[in-house]
Amino acid sequence: MTEFWRFPATEIAALVRAKEASATEIAKDALTRLEAANPAINAVVDHRPEETLAEAARVDAAIARGEEPGPMAGVPVTIKVNADQKGWATTNGLKIQKDNVATEDNPVVANLRKAGAVILGRTNAPAFSLRWFCRNGLHGHTRNPWDPRITPGGSSGGAAAATAAGIGAVGHGTDIGGSIRYPAYACGVHGLRPTLGRTPARNTSSPDRHIGGQLMAVSGPIARTIADVKLAFEAMAARDISEPWYVAMPMQGPPVPKRAALCVKPEGLATVPEVEAALRDAAKRLEVGGWTVEEAELPPLREPAQLQAMLWLAEHRRGLKRAFALENDADASFVHAQMEALCPEPDLFAFMDALQKRAGFVRQWMLFFERYPVAISPVSAELPFLDLLDIESPEAFRRVIEAQLTQVGLPLMGLPGLVVTTGLVGRTPVGVQLLAGRYREDLLLEAGATIEAAGIPATPVDPNTA
Repeated sequence: MTEFWRFPATEIAALVRAKEASATEIAKDALTRLEAANPAINAVVDHRPEETLAEAARVDAAIARGEEPGPMAGVPVTIKVNADQKGWATTNGLKIQKDNVATEDNPVVANLRKAGAVILGRTNAPAFSLRWFCRNGLHGHTRNPWDPRITPGGSSGGAAAATAAGIGAVGHGTDIGGSIRYPAYACGVHGLRPTLGRTPARNTSSPDRHIGGQLMAVSGPIARTIADVKLAFEAMAARDISEPWYVAMPMQGPPVPKRAALCVKPEGLATVPEVEAALRDAAKRLEVGGWTVEEAELPPLREPAQLQAMLWLAEHRRGLKRAFALENDADASFVHAQMEALCPEPDLFAFMDALQKRAGFVRQWMLFFERYPVAISPVSAELPFLDLLDIESPEAFRRVIEAQLTQVGLPLMGLPGLVVTTGLVGRTPVGVQLLAGRYREDLLLEAGATIEAAGIPATPVDPNTA
């Protein structure tokens, strides 16, 4: 029997569209893989095989009628538990939201369906989607399929762990401070944080976000190949005017010089030797692929990271304190307390100043990309952390958040970032982050494909042998 779960999304879609395999065959194989691999990692926390097979049957029926099935025809995908999926609870990893059943699809989910994708299940996140680790009191603890001793990342830890283990070809994730990029890094796959406004996303099961979330939170894809990231990103980015920030920009921008900046230790980040080696290796791969790479300092990230935390925490401080108390999740409460300690509560003028400063930081970064269309930076200053390191002590939390500087700083400007896995250090994944100007995901994907092509292809890992 063909193990379709090993195939990339692009190949699955081609087979289904050519009638060389049916979406139903693909779905059955994906469900078999889920049952075999998921118990070891707890990445998918809710699934209904009958619904998955019904979705696949609809794709097959459309093809039989001679209709266009969509660019992701028959591709099994997973959806994070913080996104509305009609008929399913949008839990966000919370016991207090276990009955928060969505009445309609989030636009990003609807767009995947329109593209012909088949939803395989819902993936785990930490409570409140708050951490770079993945455990909560409702769905339990997600493990890294490469090594259960290290974090699978968060908050899209379930999406990345599932994708790495071959449970679906593409995982949906969200990112406000690294929640797509870090899980991709930790699980040895690729992950794209799109530009603000690229992928429409809205949950009708909850109120609209406050301004911090509106400016910084995005949905994007996690996948094992750059081509799959591109395929899923383009599907997710289909027009939906219910997203007020949506911007209909071309997927391909104007030509630019193939020039990249390499920054190993942005603003004094204590990048460990293994990560530095991965960065220099990625730079060499780009140079072999025809790019010019120069070492250069990036525009500011430290102050943007501080402002990101202030704007994001303002939403928590104003509207979620009661929810934190009701949920009583020890992990989330500890992490939130540490974040509050590092980020004093602003008054109105400080909040206004932060939004004013944001404009200046966007300007600095966009001018930087005029000289260097792409930048290479660490995803984290360290290799993926030992699991649950952030709750060991206040000192451990500060170590974690310092290492994640490049993830936290970027969202303030609404910029895109692509994490490209580059290999392993033993059994621990490592990779790099690529940065580009607004709406230039095409440059990230082009550079990412060059780095990917010069390395070992990311193939599914068997968590049962980890």
